[in-house]
Amino acid sequence: MTDKTYDVAILGGGHNGLTTAAYLAGAGLSVVVLEKNPVVGGAAVTEEFAPGFRNSVASYTVSLLNPKVIADLELARHGLKVVERPAANFWPVDARRGLLMPYGLAARQQAIAQFSKRDAEVLPSYDAALDRAAAVLRDLITRTPPNAGGGILELIKGGATGRRLLNRSIDDQRLLLELFTASAADFLSRWFENETAQAAFGFDGIVGAFAAPSTPGTAYVLLHHCFGEVNGKPGVWGHALGGMGAITQAMAKAAEARGATIRTGAQVAWLKMNGARAAGVVLTSGEEIRARAVASNIPPKLLFRAYVPEDAVAPETRAHFTAIKSGSGTFRMNVALSELPDFTCLPGKTLAPQHGSGIVIGPTLDYLERAYLDARRDGWSKEPVVEMLIPSTLDDSLAPKGQHVASLFVQHVAPHLPAGRSWANDHEKQAFADLVIETVTRHAPNFKNAVLHRQVLSPLDLEHRFGLVDGDIFHGQLGLGQLFAARPVLGYANYRMPVPGLYLCGSGAHPGGGVTGVPGMNAAREIIRDFKRQSWRGKVRA
Repeated sequence: MTDKTYDVAILGGGHNGLTTAAYLAGAGLSVVVLEKNPVVGGAAVTEEFAPGFRNSVASYTVSLLNPKVIADLELARHGLKVVERPAANFWPVDARRGLLMPYGLAARQQAIAQFSKRDAEVLPSYDAALDRAAAVLRDLITRTPPNAGGGILELIKGGATGRRLLNRSIDDQRLLLELFTASAADFLSRWFENETAQAAFGFDGIVGAFAAPSTPGTAYVLLHHCFGEVNGKPGVWGHALGGMGAITQAMAKAAEARGATIRTGAQVAWLKMNGARAAGVVLTSGEEIRARAVASNIPPKLLFRAYVPEDAVAPETRAHFTAIKSGSGTFRMNVALSELPDFTCLPGKTLAPQHGSGIVIGPTLDYLERAYLDARRDGWSKEPVVEMLIPSTLDDSLAPKGQHVASLFVQHVAPHLPAGRSWANDHEKQAFADLVIETVTRHAPNFKNAVLHRQVLSPLDLEHRFGLVDGDIFHGQLGLGQLFAARPVLGYANYRMPVPGLYLCGSGAHPGGGVTGVPGMNAAREIIRDFKRQSWRGKVRA
């Protein structure tokens, strides 16, 4: 055991843990980050998965990374550069039709008008409504939720948050209520008539959610993916040069520049206690690390299932945390390509805007619905929903000249397969990976033969490698009962856990998942407040 006692030990070196470390160290606290893997970054890492081919392993795109986090941590100075996609998304529909969605209202209207002139006319009103709702969300996400009450009902109750919302127009209040409670399908059907237009917006409602577009609450998931920006441009998506690992490497540099210690290959075994209080951690090596407080960047379900000692909390409290609903229904693949895909509906293997966009195979809401129902019944979708990015079109450091890498984010798969089957069986994993390749090949006939290598990650792989329980990329679903004051569970929404001195700083806390850095920023603010209030350390800086 080292003689040093840190102010804060951070369990897990993912992007939120690194964000927390940078803010705490910047306030003058002594901080150690403990990461089990050989490199920090959690799910936001870049690696060579085949000779000469590098890609983001799990997290794969940039938009939700909060501009305040970028500025406060000076990530650009520490090497982060984000470039914009040339177009937002591309939906291959059939052999003749595809929807290429550019940026800019007029261009988007022109694209949608090919499918429905009425929907194109409605688009400005829809955008304006989502912009108003996203503005509310941007305000809410950086605030600590009230640590009591009825979860999402806090949004329409009294208190500071309720008063801010009640000051908005009645139309905006109705809009927010609908977005926080309705299904994506119901919400979108009120705006759009064309099934492809509906799917184009409905895809965001199921991203990372093991749910159908008809599931209540998926309208909020849609909104959750709409408040991002790239380089100050709202609604734009982009790519971090060097892959997602470039984000976390910049964060690590920011934390270390402020004095934080980062240790890799440091697997935590359990939480160390001093009476009823968290007092550090014990590593699997047997080393004890003392700390006045511990901040956890791992999913709260895993934290209470595996790391918090049995007698540290009441059984009913532990049961609430271990019962958190989790599971994204997601499957990740990275592939090395000899050439760009040549889409039947928009031919060409020469670099074009569709190759640099998010390529989504999910042409109708019915398609998205069937994909979920298949997975619930059979374990995976017969016709999976696939979002494919080809980041090497924007970043030539990722692949040899003339070749490419692609990220495939796939839905839906059940976190646990039925009928005695298991993701631990490599045959199951490879069989579904084959189906994913065939699904893309139906729209781009050259795709299968262009695949040189592939990296395949099932929900079980995501859990084992990154600690994502049930493969849940959000550390717990963004359902109605797990938002705002009810995230991670009711009574513990202010980043302080039921064990004194233990905090939650990862995506399981408000406002939830995505590579945002916001849970880490918010948690750091609360930890600093407690250190000042309790006089643990006299030199905490403002």
